[in-house]
Amino acid sequence: MADKKVRVRFAPSPTGGLHLGGVRTVLFNYLFAKKHNGEFILRIEDTDQTRYVEGAEQYILDCLAWCGLTPDESPVVGGPYSPYRQSERKPLYREYAEKLVAQGHAYYAFDTTEELDQKRKDVPNFQYGHGHRYDMRNSLNLPLHEVEQLLHDGTPHVIRIKMPEDDTINFNDMVRGYVSFETNQVDDKVLLKADGMPTYHLAVVVDDYLMKITHAFRGEEWLPSAPVHLLLWEYLGWKDEMPKWAHLPLILKPDGHGKLSKRDGARLGFPVYAMNWLDNKTGELTPGFRELGFLPEAFLNLLATLGWNDGTDQEIFTLDELIAKFSIERVSKAGAKFDFEKAKWFNAEWIKREGIESLKDKVKQVFEDKGIAVTNDDYLLSVIKLVKDRAVLLTDFYAQGAYFFEQPKEYDLNAVKPKWTDGKTEFFKALADKYAGSATWEAVDLETTFKVLTEEKGFKIGDVMLPFRIMLVGGKFGPHVFDIAALLGKDETLARIEKALEAFTA
Repeated sequence: MADKKVRVRFAPSPTGGLHLGGVRTVLFNYLFAKKHNGEFILRIEDTDQTRYVEGAEQYILDCLAWCGLTPDESPVVGGPYSPYRQSERKPLYREYAEKLVAQGHAYYAFDTTEELDQKRKDVPNFQYGHGHRYDMRNSLNLPLHEVEQLLHDGTPHVIRIKMPEDDTINFNDMVRGYVSFETNQVDDKVLLKADGMPTYHLAVVVDDYLMKITHAFRGEEWLPSAPVHLLLWEYLGWKDEMPKWAHLPLILKPDGHGKLSKRDGARLGFPVYAMNWLDNKTGELTPGFRELGFLPEAFLNLLATLGWNDGTDQEIFTLDELIAKFSIERVSKAGAKFDFEKAKWFNAEWIKREGIESLKDKVKQVFEDKGIAVTNDDYLLSVIKLVKDRAVLLTDFYAQGAYFFEQPKEYDLNAVKPKWTDGKTEFFKALADKYAGSATWEAVDLETTFKVLTEEKGFKIGDVMLPFRIMLVGGKFGPHVFDIAALLGKDETLARIEKALEAFTA
């Protein structure tokens, strides 16, 4: 195994949005592959046609593209082990299922849905396994001629693995170390469904073998399925080719109790999907990190630190740094609590690091989504430069900078009117006159003129500075007020003083 080229895969089902736990699985696969000069494969596991959702596969591809985690092989780019959709590989799975039956490691089960439902009613905690398999209608329990006739007649059936009794299965997990299972606790999983499609259990083993996967990283919720998969690798004669396993820790609710779900996000007011997901069946829109205003670099940085650290105090990592530093041995066994405030901190830090030019198109889109057409890119870059250190999310550029493109629609009058005087009205009329006669329009000159006039009129700077800010932006926020005025320009600044005075004195 050591001398083989590293090949890892992400194998999602196209049944809905991509949970941040799924993206973290992609990220850890990707980092491991790139660290070892290996290949990252995207394989679509669409064998469950009842849960298939139109548009979900494209959504997955779009999410990976947004994150910058580009597969080396996929249904789109192809590769030497095509096809990369399991539904297109359907014919080959039966061959392996039938081989298992012939070896005595699997069997045909003809039980109807009604019969199974009745059994579950009759037997508390019914498990189709060593305890009840001989009570059921299957090839272990029926005469050979009857089985052959049922197959000849095309009777609907599934193929189930025959789990060994009173045995122990163990393996070394790259995250969890030595893991052991009692086979009596595992039921006889369906390997091939009545429609001829494989279940995940059969398909993942066959595909990982045929695609020469060397390492399989997946969420710990799949750990109970590991004994079935380990046996299939053995029964099919591929044990020496089996990938190394790593079951990744769960991403937990903020309180640490239980796996983070879509419902938790809705309840607590934050996204758990990478991008907005619109369910075509229900019409339900689930919000995503991208549309909320996250940079992909911040999103990946956040996910990397959920369950992994490099052993230092470093928190901000570029993708290249993550590739260089990533080690599966430093992935924690314990679940990682999701902290949305920390997630926003990552985003704020990345916005600060981002160059204004690289932010331009993203911020322009934010303004255009709010109905503000941006026609001057140089002006936009100046706005971004002034406000970017105040933005936590990309969408904050609108809240922090809309006033650069349109006059305030309303003012924070509660902050102004209780202390308003005729003397302040006269001060701002005089300020407008002085600014109108200014030969230059630089922030430093505007501030000097303001301070000199303040002293002449007998005001404290705080008495008139806040009203001036509210005149320009509408509220008690924004960067240095004279930088705002300088960027707005003389005509716009004077117009805003005049308009605000009408509101303040009404």
